[in-house]
Amino acid sequence: MNETALIAAALECGAAKATMIDVADIAMDTSFRDICASNGCGNYGRSWTCPPADGPVEETMAKIRTFSRALWYQTVGEIEDSFDFEGMIEVAKHHSDVGQRLHDRLPDLIGGQFLHMGGGNCKLCEKCAYPDPCRFPDRRLPAMEGWGVDVYNTTKKTDLKYINGKDTVTYFGMVLF
Repeated sequence: MNETALIAAALECGAAKATMIDVADIAMDTSFRDICASNGCGNYGRSWTCPPADGPVEETMAKIRTFSRALWYQTVGEIEDSFDFEGMIEVAKHHSDVGQRLHDRLPDLIGGQFLHMGGGNCKLCEKCAYPDPCRFPDRRLPAMEGWGVDVYNTTKKTDLKYINGKDTVTYFGMVLF
């Protein structure tokens, strides 16, 4: 596995920055599932990439731990101000598009088993088919937080920034292999 090529691919696909991390450095906590269950985003029980569709958090965290390395990448977008919800949605869609472009390249780059996770709810379909079968099960990217990933504390272990300045929003993704 050529990790330099994987970072380059993420950047070519539109990520602002990318780095490699050991899976042991991924901060995880079951309490993130509780946050999901409070349904602040409105996707709990309504998406194949969000809880509870992805199974018990202990199982998702255990699956993450079966891998040894991960590509940690971010997209950063400008918004009008901290209340610019429409701008945040637009940047989230861009992040999803970056993730899908990268996802298309992963089989050739990794050549083996991998797990690609995104930031937040899937954006492939205007409305998720859940609970009916997913239209694109091989393209959906599970939400990291729903799997128990602490994005903030994981990012602190890298040279990427969690906050990238005033009037910006940052989204993260990772590819485990």
